[in-house]
Amino acid sequence: MPNSREEVQVRPGIEGDLVALTDIYNHYVRETALTFDTTPFTPEQRMPWLRSHPEDGPHRVLVAQDVRIVGPDSILGYATSSPFRPKAAYATSVEVSVYCAPGATGRGVGTLLYSSLFEALADEDLHRAHAGITQPNDASARLHERFGFRHVGTYAEVGRKFGTYWDVAWYEKRMGPGS
Repeated sequence: MPNSREEVQVRPGIEGDLVALTDIYNHYVRETALTFDTTPFTPEQRMPWLRSHPEDGPHRVLVAQDVRIVGPDSILGYATSSPFRPKAAYATSVEVSVYCAPGATGRGVGTLLYSSLFEALADEDLHRAHAGITQPNDASARLHERFGFRHVGTYAEVGRKFGTYWDVAWYEKRMGPGS
């Protein structure tokens, strides 16, 4: 992990990042219940996801990159804002998430990514950001609370992974003017 934030660049995700982004996500698919996907993806399978997050607008992928490293290992993590639900009335709501490379957790990368993401979304026509956090995950709850999210409810045993049922706590944050 870099010693200073000057060594980390946050920028929009591009197709050249897809292998690294897929590797990071697949770590969480294989090793944790933090995502309810159960089968790892190939980069080709993740391409539509990446393309659905352009450089501007309310749906984005931002990448944290260690500028001292060349190649996929330079990607320390990513944050996304995605459609909350597919119906038109939900257009001013997004679901946000952040995933850090296994060696970059607990070192401020998630904070840097969320700071950049919410700054980028500040002028978008958004009313709420939502985040689902598989329980237990105190670190993620603390991160979201630092950014003004509040717990609004928990779905009990809503997903089954690794033979266990998991609860998901839902958090929301007001977006837009006056937030």
